[in-house]
Amino acid sequence: MTGLPILFLDVDGPLLPFGDGVAGEPGLTRLAPLHGPWLAALPCELVWATTWMDDANEHLSPLLGLPRLPVANWPDDPETEAQDTHLGLHWKTRRLVTYAGSRPFAWVDDELTDRDRAWVAHHHGKALLHRVNPRHGLTDADYLELDAWLRLTRG
Repeated sequence: MTGLPILFLDVDGPLLPFGDGVAGEPGLTRLAPLHGPWLAALPCELVWATTWMDDANEHLSPLLGLPRLPVANWPDDPETEAQDTHLGLHWKTRRLVTYAGSRPFAWVDDELTDRDRAWVAHHHGKALLHRVNPRHGLTDADYLELDAWLRLTRG
């Protein structure tokens, strides 16, 4: 699947919306099984980009009807984390750009900022950083935007 763009997927917020609940405690009951077919239909390689790490494969993939997905790992690097914090970047930003290499990628997360977008545009160029409202999670409109960008990126 190396010719496809990557879709980096966060869990808490995008797939497990917080609704009126407490951030960090969304619960698997908020997982909509329809996300599985919608994600599988996107023209990309799906990669978990979440603190769930491989637990996303254990707990979420089966509920969504998805195969085991690659997982972006988060090496412990205090120096880079301090630098990213100083720049106002999300702690995942630099790592996902490195993971993607020269491949186009979309990143779905509820914590993205304009600083992340600017940094990625300067250091990568072919990426869509798509912020999801954590109260509602991924919506039909989000999937339509992602699908259009991924198809355009594939050429």
